[in-house]
Amino acid sequence: MADGLAPALLRVTDLVKTFPGLTALDHVSLEVRGGEVVAVVGHNGSGKSTLVKILAGAYAADGGAVVTEEGTELHFIHQDLALIGELTAVENLALYKSPDPDRACELVGRFGPVFDIEAPVRDLTPAQRAVVAISRALDGWTHPANVVVLDESTESLHKTEVDVLFDAVRRLAADGAGVVFVSHRLDEVLTLADRVVVLRDGRKVADEPVATLGHGRLVELITGGQAAMAHTHETTVRDGDPVLTVRGLRGGTVEHLDLDLRPGEIVGVAGVLGSGREALPSLLYGAASGAADELTVSGAPYPRRSPGGSLSRGIAFVPGDRARHGSVRDLTARENLTLPQLRTLTGRFGNLSARREHAEADRLFTTYQVRPARPEQRFALFSGGNQQKIVMARALRDDPAVLLLDEPTQGVDIGAKAAIYDAVESAAAAGTAVLVSSSDAKELLRLCDRVLVLRDGRCAAVLTGTDLTEHRLVTEGYGLS
Repeated sequence: MADGLAPALLRVTDLVKTFPGLTALDHVSLEVRGGEVVAVVGHNGSGKSTLVKILAGAYAADGGAVVTEEGTELHFIHQDLALIGELTAVENLALYKSPDPDRACELVGRFGPVFDIEAPVRDLTPAQRAVVAISRALDGWTHPANVVVLDESTESLHKTEVDVLFDAVRRLAADGAGVVFVSHRLDEVLTLADRVVVLRDGRKVADEPVATLGHGRLVELITGGQAAMAHTHETTVRDGDPVLTVRGLRGGTVEHLDLDLRPGEIVGVAGVLGSGREALPSLLYGAASGAADELTVSGAPYPRRSPGGSLSRGIAFVPGDRARHGSVRDLTARENLTLPQLRTLTGRFGNLSARREHAEADRLFTTYQVRPARPEQRFALFSGGNQQKIVMARALRDDPAVLLLDEPTQGVDIGAKAAIYDAVESAAAAGTAVLVSSSDAKELLRLCDRVLVLRDGRCAAVLTGTDLTEHRLVTEGYGLS
């Protein structure tokens, strides 16, 4: 090459991807050359996941192009590794062909000492499982000049295990492969990468050699500088005992958490992917299994949580995935609104009162400005924003004591977002204790009295007042404070 550089194996040019109310990628361009590791970083919602899904073919771009060098293939290693725990390493490496122990040893041996490839993968260490995933991704390469995309692949690894994985990645690059390393762990980015691409709000804001960057500079690029948005919410917290008290909560990615929610309080939960942030609301509600040393609602012990038990205690939940967990898409909006609490609409002899049910649906449509105002329309036919209004209306219908929200405005337009914020603040003003788990820092700053920042399943910081800024949310979430 005239410029002394290896050829670009992957070119992403002016990539655009939009969702209702959101531009996830706004003319993003980048190149990956043979022999280099390019890190892609950015805060939650920056566009990293959308970029990976387009590269993998899970999403179609609305504009731009993804071009590879002739013969270059893209291989992906995702956070969950996509291994079958009951099968051996040999079997995982040969899912679509006959098992070949010799070939498995050869593949695994490229990245260090060969471990027990006949043991079930679930019994291997996280680093060994990562090596199996990498080995599978490399099997069948016709030449070394391919591109490997590692999507948060170090999430479950300890430091020594990360070192093993990084040694494997460096060997790939040394053989001529290009590597895309998507991570929120900035120490690892600065250790492994040759170049760093920073995304913010769907735009590429930097593409720099790692030698020019340090922690401080990288955080500024991710957040937009020290002057990023600060806390704006006016507190409505009331005096009195907590309505929800939790000690030693654990389950999923949550390791140990203490929490008090008081009437009228809006508490945010922040953290990067895998921090425990995304698991907390369903864990509290009883939709996910877990345990706690102590959990009380309005002073009464609640030792065995379940969705039905939570409803009866005045706890409402809006899940992050409304299509899978928050609605029955083929039922009408009216049926979705009233289904969980039909007993409140029964007549004198215990029969469902159609008149009362229709009147309740009409009232909720009016209160939450759902459009079109057709409660008998199938839920799936409403826009994303109006679907979310319906799910919120159902949760708030009976004035809950506690409202648990997981990504409450994800995938909605700006008008629906404003309406949802108004509903949350009105509920808090009426005395509901609200927990908001969100990957959107601006949302947390807009809504919350205080924010718990989770890291590795535990509370790393509690931010309030002037300490509650976008910059602090990011630095605490990444462990850079």
